Amino acid sequence: MTRLLFTTATMFLATASSAFAHHPMGGDVPATMLHGLLSGIGHPVIGLDHLAFVIAVGLIAAFQKNRVMTPAGFVLGTMVGTMLSVSALAMPFAELVIMLSVVAAGVMVMRGKVAEMLPIMIVAGFIGLFHGWAYGQAVVGVETTPLVAYLVGIAIVQMTIALAVGFAMREIWKAGSAAAIQPRLAGAVIAGVGLTYLVEAAESLIFPGV
Repeated sequence: MTRLLFTTATMFLATASSAFAHHPMGGDVPATMLHGLLSGIGHPVIGLDHLAFVIAVGLIAAFQKNRVMTPAGFVLGTMVGTMLSVSALAMPFAELVIMLSVVAAGVMVMRGKVAEMLPIMIVAGFIGLFHGWAYGQAVVGVETTPLVAYLVGIAIVQMTIALAVGFAMREIWKAGSAAAIQPRLAGAVIAGVGLTYLVEAAESLIFPGV
């Protein structure tokens, strides 16, 4: 079953990932508060690598005593990372770190063990800097008001997704622990998403222009 999910995720993303932009405004910088808010809500959802990591954060937090802190640490990291990006601060290898983080988070969920909250919250916040930096690349040069709205948007949507995933896993899919089959299979799909992005990145380096 795990192999099937890996294969499904890989085949889907191989055909679909290039069709998704990482910005709901089609590359235009948000000019109003509403545009900033909508862009912030859309960016983590349209970017499948970002979405996969947010889901993974929700799965990791689902079986911790406090289900809010780890997602909150990640969201805070993304907001800081976005500010670093719009401030023109470079973060080397950001895309590589993002892809590796998706694989690592998926593998962590697959292991079926509850992670210690404080260390994983710190790690999630650190990884959030890179995801947020990538978010910020879509709004470089934005004015203050739409930027604030953008930050609010990415915070709301990421917290909502992470908490909803945890709720669904425990209350709807009735997973009693991190070792249950449901979260571990979900982790396999997430790891497959990350591996697909890594393979695509490697192919673009080996076969540029193809």
